[in-house]
Amino acid sequence: MSTLKISCVAVDDEPMALNLVESYIEKTPFLELKTKCSSAIEAMQFIKEHPVDLLFLDIQMPDLTGIEFSKMLPDNTRVIFTTAFDHYALEGFKVDAIDYLLKPFDYAEFLAAVNKAQKWFNLVKGKSNEAQIISKEKEFLFVKSEYKQLRIKLDDVLYFEGLKDYIKIWLKDNPKPILTLMSLKSLEEELPSTQFMRVHRSFIVSLNNIDVIERSQIIINKQRITVSEQYKPKFLEFINNNSLNL
Repeated sequence: MSTLKISCVAVDDEPMALNLVESYIEKTPFLELKTKCSSAIEAMQFIKEHPVDLLFLDIQMPDLTGIEFSKMLPDNTRVIFTTAFDHYALEGFKVDAIDYLLKPFDYAEFLAAVNKAQKWFNLVKGKSNEAQIISKEKEFLFVKSEYKQLRIKLDDVLYFEGLKDYIKIWLKDNPKPILTLMSLKSLEEELPSTQFMRVHRSFIVSLNNIDVIERSQIIINKQRITVSEQYKPKFLEFINNNSLNL
């Protein structure tokens, strides 16, 4: 069984219903109750400062309904609705709720709903771990040069320069490039997109090693590389995502 703990908040304006959900959470080993709230407004304030994985959310509450509140939540916070009115079920699933519990519900029904939540979070966690493993596997590449297989640390790469069927690999603290028989297109498919970007027909640059961006040119280790029109939209998106909006 997974040891993943799901952090959660119970929200209901009826004290008895709130206490029941609290008792169910406390007897479920993989759930961790962070707080209980008697209104969506109270829960909103708590979640701003203390993000959680899962909400047990009553629908019909004063000031702000559970449905309205659920639409304000971040994508990684999921909801199990609890309500005494079955006509809300369709609305609940429209906002992508994990499940919908109709009051009064027993522990077996509660457990069935939270098991769905556990499967969802395990799946997301698994994908995240897989992405981290892939990232770690791409810390280096072996390239063939002068009848040898050279181990190249990706952190040491400044940029790749394509010359017909060959590539020059320019490295930190190395005045001469490594020459290898390979196309830029095939190399691009092997590189982690979070670290490297094709900016020209003849260049793939290390995003972590850019020193200056000047109009349509990138400066890396005093070398100027022009960003061509074909690749400019993606590069501009990278700049916008990593700029301080002061």
